[in-house]
Parts: sequence; structure tokens; C-alpha cells
Amino acid sequence: MILPCIGKRERVTRERLRDLAVFERLYGNPSKSSTEIAVKKFCRTLSAADVQASDVRPLPVLEETLRYLLSLLDSKEHPFEVVHDFIFDRTRSIRQDLSIQNLANERVIYLYEEMVKFHVISHERLQSCSGTSISSMHHLNMEQLAKTLTSLYNIYDANRKPDYIYENEAEFRSLYVLLHLNPSSGVMGEPLSLWFRKLTFALVKSKEICFVRNLLRLYRMGNYKNFLSRTASEATYLQYCISEHHIREMRLVAVQYINNVCYKLQPYPLLRLSQNLKMKELDVESLCHECGLETCTDPDGFTVLPVKQSTFRSPEDKFKVYDLIGIERIKMSI
Repeated sequence: MILPCIGKRERVTRERLRDLAVFERLYGNPSKSSTEIAVKKFCRTLSAADVQASDVRPLPVLEETLRYLLSLLDSKEHPFEVVHDFIFDRTRSIRQDLSIQNLANERVIYLYEEMVKFHVISHERLQSCSGTSISSMHHLNMEQLAKTLTSLYNIYDANRKPDYIYENEAEFRSLYVLLHLNPSSGVMGEPLSLWFRKLTFALVKSKEICFVRNLLRLYRMGNYKNFLSRTASEATYLQYCISEHHIREMRLVAVQYINNVCYKLQPYPLLRLSQNLKMKELDVESLCHECGLETCTDPDGFTVLPVKQSTFRSPEDKFKVYDLIGIERIKMSI
């Protein structure tokens, strides 16, 4: 790194208190760090009286700091929850310094977009983590995602030019809609009906907003086949990360619907179900077993669901993720 990410006063104090994250320890020493690896922590009780000019990082330092933090995102040395915890706190500190200086220009927009990406990707990756603190970590991540998105939208609006959309604005606006697929989620406060009225005409007509409005309609109709098909063929990676929980929901709806309604006298082929759910056939079989349903092999050697079973249940254990066929295309859009 070229620019220091932390003031000398904080670094010395934290060395003395042995308050150094694993990424900040020089040669693994919990009481020794350097300006190259120590990063300013978020301070919950910070007031104007506490702030010294030397403690507030200027924009170039904040840009350098964020680049460094995001370079750790794919670190394999530590579990993802450890990486997430460190970046989570230090990006809050970046936002705090931006707020203190009341910075709101295009360079700041880029910083906020990158921090939103971090929270969105974390939303998806934390689903695969285990441990007693993961539920709390996931909740706090969603809370900060909502706050970071709100700040980003405010900066878009503060810098609005007539008939102009920022390069990534439509995609980042679309995330708000995906966070409201389930009306009871309560992730962000303003109802969609009011939120849509505030969008410019150009944003409403953008392909990203049109796509998520279609997803919203399909989700609320329970049209699992088209919901999954549209997601697989059109979603960006960030949209997929936000939608992953709802993909799981729609698949459970499909299994329950087919078990209860779609067939009564003839077994249902898992191959057909896998095509509708955009899943591998073996994953569909695993999902059916999670739901308390038995599968068997028909005389032609195909795996099927027997006729209507009364043992269906919604899985209560940890959220299990099955690949969405088409995920390779989605990951290429990162």
C-alpha cells in the first residue's frame, strides 16, 4: 500500500491493547502492526469533539484503503466469516470518514457501489458458513447493506443531472426491488409503491428495473418456472446473490405444489422437475428428501416422485444451497 490507512495515535493504542485483527498483525504478533497493514476501526461513539483533522482520512486514502480491503475478499488463509468481520468493520469506518467530510461526488459513488457489492456478495457467501454467530452476522450484514444502499441512492440524487443515469445506477437501484420480493422482509423501510414514484422515467424504463419488476410479479404469482428461468438467463451476479434465498423458496413451492396438486395417479419424473427448477437431477432428489418425500426408480430406470405423499414438510435446518443452472453465465458478469 502507498498511503497509510490508520493514524499513528490509533495504531499505537491498539498495539498496546493487543487490539489487532489477524490481518493487521506484523509476523502474526498480536501487539505489533504497521501503517501498511493496520486499518482504522469503526468508532460507534465518535463525536465532533473527538475528531482531529489528522484522524480523518482524505478521499485518496479512503480509495486506497477500500482497494486493499476488497483484495482480501477472496483470501483462503482464513474462513470467510473472519474475512467478512474485518472488512465489515473497516468499511463502516470508511463510510464514517466520508460522512464527516460530507463527500458526495462521482469518486464517492464508486466507493459506495463497491461497498454495496461487498455486502451483497457477503449475503450470498454467509449462507454457506456455519457457526453460532453466523445468524447474527447475516442480520448485521443485511442491516448495513440497507444503510449503504440508502446512502448511495442519496448521493445519486444529490448529483442528478437532467436525463442522466450513472453507469451502474440502474443495477444498484434494482437491488432495492429484490430486497422487497417478500413484503414481510422489512429489510428497507419505504414501500415499493412509493419508491417507484421517485424514480426518473429513464430508470423506470431501464432493462435492470424492468427485469426485477417482472421477477417481482412472477414471485408474487408463485410462477416458479418462469421466475427461475428468467433469473438464470437474465440476472447479473449481484441480482442473483440477493435472489438466492427466494430461489430456494420458489423451489420449495414447486415441490409442494407438484406433490399436492400436479399428479395423483402417475409418478412425476425428476428429470422434468429438474428442468423446471434449473437444478441438476441429483440435487432435485436431495431437495425432495429434505422435504420428507420419497423417490424411487420406475420400470424404465428413471427416478420419479411416487404419487401424492402426505409427508411433505418445509426443511427447518440450515439453508442449503443448490446450484442454479446458468450460474456459470452469471458469475462471468462479476
